Amino acid sequence: MISAIVLSHNDQDTIRQCLSSVLWCDEVIVVDDNSTDATIGIAKKTGAKVCIRALNDDFSEQRNFGLFNAKGDWVLFVDSDEAITEDLQKEIRQILNKETGKVGYFVKRNDYFMGSWLLHGETANVRLLRLAKKESGCWQRPVHEVWVVKGSVGELNKPFHHFPHPNVAQFLEKINSYSSLQAKLLYRDNVRVYWWHIIAYPAGKFFVNYIWRLGFLDGTAGAVMAIMMSFHSFLVRAKLWQLRDRKT
Repeated sequence: MISAIVLSHNDQDTIRQCLSSVLWCDEVIVVDDNSTDATIGIAKKTGAKVCIRALNDDFSEQRNFGLFNAKGDWVLFVDSDEAITEDLQKEIRQILNKETGKVGYFVKRNDYFMGSWLLHGETANVRLLRLAKKESGCWQRPVHEVWVVKGSVGELNKPFHHFPHPNVAQFLEKINSYSSLQAKLLYRDNVRVYWWHIIAYPAGKFFVNYIWRLGFLDGTAGAVMAIMMSFHSFLVRAKLWQLRDRKT
């Protein structure tokens, strides 16, 4: 038995496509962060089990809550702006019918941004552990969370699709939110930041993503993505600096 878990918050524009792509699973659980739009209603109409729980700035605890409530031996995590392709669905079904000795699988993610698929840059090489046995481990870190499992893991061949940031305004809003959470995490872990980090890290990130990883080949979309990722790096370190400055 396989359970699909989806986190949501005011995702009425994307949740239907996401849930439609996992209806083949034996169970679909939506863990909703008190949505005020039509997200919950749309989720219930698909037949998903909806659990309402405040995020409280901790994505790992939200995912672990879904993991705890899942009934499947295997669990598939899908974000509300993602979709499982038919090819990936078939591969998952085939792999789970075999005894491979693996407790989890990394899956490649393809990003669709500003009307085109990103084939280069930072997002082109993203592989995430999203499919694993329920009892194999738990999620860690409040933001940019990772699923830490005990045992051998493999990698699937087929990717899933990601449709992030429908416009620049929402992209900036998410960057602002995530950078605040990341800065608080680094501050909690006593990570030091110096003035030159605020300049050097974003500049270095832009060079790596746009030049070294050939992000420029993705045209305007690649340029915007590289700039935004560098801006995120800038905000994290600037906010960390501000947090430390307040304590001195």
